[in-house]
Amino acid sequence: MAERISVLVVEDHRVVAEALAALLSAELDLEVRGIAGSVKEAVAAAAALLPEVVLLDWRLPDGTGAEAAIGIHSKAPDAAILFLSADDSEETMLAALEAGASGYLTKSAPGDQLVGAVRGAAAGEMLIPPGRLAALLRSQRRLAREEVQRSRLLGDLTLREKEILRLMIHGADNRDIAAALHISYETVRTHVKRILEKLDARTKLEAVVHAIEAGLAQELG
Repeated sequence: MAERISVLVVEDHRVVAEALAALLSAELDLEVRGIAGSVKEAVAAAAALLPEVVLLDWRLPDGTGAEAAIGIHSKAPDAAILFLSADDSEETMLAALEAGASGYLTKSAPGDQLVGAVRGAAAGEMLIPPGRLAALLRSQRRLAREEVQRSRLLGDLTLREKEILRLMIHGADNRDIAAALHISYETVRTHVKRILEKLDARTKLEAVVHAIEAGLAQELG
């Protein structure tokens, strides 16, 4: 019989980890060499066991699957990383790709699909369908454009304008802003006018909407 594919299972819920190990070990061509429950344990186990495939959960007690993947590849560069997660958001999948994932499955995937994915990862296959991969890359480009726009807008705003915009986002009117910042009402109006110009908005409400859409609300706090 050909040499079996060695697998490391990384999952912080022990019952789930053992169930995954049992599923994979039932296949004649697969061998689960170890189980890890954290980023630290995963990196150490990868260094010791040098698995061909790492079946990796995304959320771990001491970090993300992306952090684990980077650490694993520093110790076992030839290991294929196959993510298994309950999170199927584009943001998470993009982070997985950037961390060097060979594939990404959700925890609702049937057992035979998981087994096939482990075999495919070991064979060097990219297990994300081309259509989904193209959509993720488009999303990545969109996020990059949004980050450039966000950085530009933040760079255009002065420190005082950022303070006033933050208060506007939280629903403060001009008089509330003047009182909070200990400046005159007329000074606030002047700053608001400049904020509207920089955000290409006609009203304060439109400026707030533009700011939220550009992701400035999180940046300003």
